[in-house]
Amino acid sequence: MTICIIQISTQRAVFVMASLAKPTVYVVDDDADVLSSLRFLLETDGFAVRTFRNGPALLSAVRSTGVECFVIDYKMPDINGIDLAGRLRNRDIAAPIILITGYPDENISARAAAAGVRHVLQKPLLEESLASRIRGAIQEIRPVTG
Repeated sequence: MTICIIQISTQRAVFVMASLAKPTVYVVDDDADVLSSLRFLLETDGFAVRTFRNGPALLSAVRSTGVECFVIDYKMPDINGIDLAGRLRNRDIAAPIILITGYPDENISARAAAAGVRHVLQKPLLEESLASRIRGAIQEIRPVTG
């Protein structure tokens, strides 16, 4: 988002361009329809979004900075979301991770927490629930000051 501020004085007009960075969210899901829907939902809610169809694609693209939050599907063919979260943590990537699943079981939250995941959401996701969880998770890591 770019904001143009115009200051008019008696002698000249001054144009200042300020860019407000959108929080960047990386989303991983092997279902193309879900991935597309999540991208649309999050972009509509003001996030910059990068999507990946599998864990290895994410691992090859991710760096230790530049990502404010991850949204990772639990059940994927190459690597499950909990193992993927563990690999991100082993790389010292501290951005919050939200695990999404359509296959909940009674131990998933405990296993996710052990891998550094604080939030587990069940599909189908409610629009406001995911966006608010992402914002809350980002604020836990980087509180707003002012």
